[in-house]
Amino acid sequence: MPAGAPLTFLPPRLDRRVLWACRRGLPLWLRRSARIDRVDVEGQERLAAALERFRSGRSRLLLAFRHPSIDDPGPMARLLWSQRPAAHAQFLYDRGIPLWAGDTIGWLLPRLGGCSIQRGKLDLPALRTARELLLDGAYPFAAAPEGATNGHNEVVSALEPGVAQLAFWTADDLAKARRPEATEVLPIGLQYTYTGPIWPAIEELLAQLERDAGQRPDPTRSLDPERLYGRLIALAERMLGLLERFYREAYRLNLPELPPREDGDDPARIGERLPRLLDAALAVVEQPLGMEARGDLVERCRRIEQASWERLYPPTNGQAERCPLERGLADRLAEETARRLWHMRMVEAFVAVSGHYVRESPSQERFADTLLLLWDTQCRILGADPGQRPRLGRRRAWVRIAPPIAVQERLAAYRADRRGAVAALTADLQTTLQGLIVPSIQLAGQPAAPDVSRAR
Repeated sequence: MPAGAPLTFLPPRLDRRVLWACRRGLPLWLRRSARIDRVDVEGQERLAAALERFRSGRSRLLLAFRHPSIDDPGPMARLLWSQRPAAHAQFLYDRGIPLWAGDTIGWLLPRLGGCSIQRGKLDLPALRTARELLLDGAYPFAAAPEGATNGHNEVVSALEPGVAQLAFWTADDLAKARRPEATEVLPIGLQYTYTGPIWPAIEELLAQLERDAGQRPDPTRSLDPERLYGRLIALAERMLGLLERFYREAYRLNLPELPPREDGDDPARIGERLPRLLDAALAVVEQPLGMEARGDLVERCRRIEQASWERLYPPTNGQAERCPLERGLADRLAEETARRLWHMRMVEAFVAVSGHYVRESPSQERFADTLLLLWDTQCRILGADPGQRPRLGRRRAWVRIAPPIAVQERLAAYRADRRGAVAALTADLQTTLQGLIVPSIQLAGQPAAPDVSRAR
């Protein structure tokens, strides 16, 4: 691929006509594209009260929402747009989304008030704009403190400190300007359950993945969760084994060759082998980029992505137009970088796989979460279209809203120890968001919440 134009900051360009059209079209998108039949809200009175404080000039409001799926903007929009009066929020989104989601999404997000941010670097224009919107914007501001989806309905990824830092900046700016508004962070939990049994769809997807991995599916096609779990573990180990062999032979990496697993459930082996494999896969990308392996796997993926973007979309740095030979060399470098990026994308999908997640609570939702992550992994390897991710059944979105966190009360601690205060607020937000998750096995038999926003 040729090197593209530099990735520039995409500022918000809120357009009320686009907002009106999206409000009208959202119920159809939820039903047909996301296959979400309803959005149930618990704690809606907390959101209504927080919005009233914002509208009356008593607070600045930061909505900190869980981000398990790329479908999350739909339920979040439904949550706000179904308020009386209708609400809206401006928001942060990853600068890479328009690159893989297409020009239409790239056009739409700024016109809904979105502010792009590059996650792998200190994106000063994005941070400055987000800070201004949170301090003086006409709408509340929304951000996902996890920073990215993790594909798990019942696990919150380690939170990034950016949301807490934004909140403290706002509280500090308000205090310095002697403004009376409080700064509030409203934690919003989000997860999905299926509206009916999906075990046949789970077995069918599992069989497809087994065939692609060179395994013979169970001829009985049993839907017994214990048998399905055994097949799931065997599939994960088969994929691990094939990838380990690939990196040993193709890149001469030192990955131990383990004997096949004997009969019996041993998900701990996946937990031992997977980090070694993913570390090796990232090294294959980092070395040509001249990067050190610094940070955890998620941090390394972010840094690789940013370094790759700088080759795929090289900055001009004020240089005059490059000659054809210089452009040709930049194109060759971009091609080499693009060819290796699949290693990092594979890691992004595979890193969340765990044998314990299903074993702890063998619900159909947890089976589906893990199988879809394995599908994502195979998709990256096979070069298929990630946008064709299987839909295993119709779903219900559950939104839970916790009491707001008052930031002003923590301002003295922030001024005394900024890093410590940001870490403490991030930890409290992590605990709160994890506490908003209800096990999917319980949700399966749970009646509708008392305050319900239907997707119709």
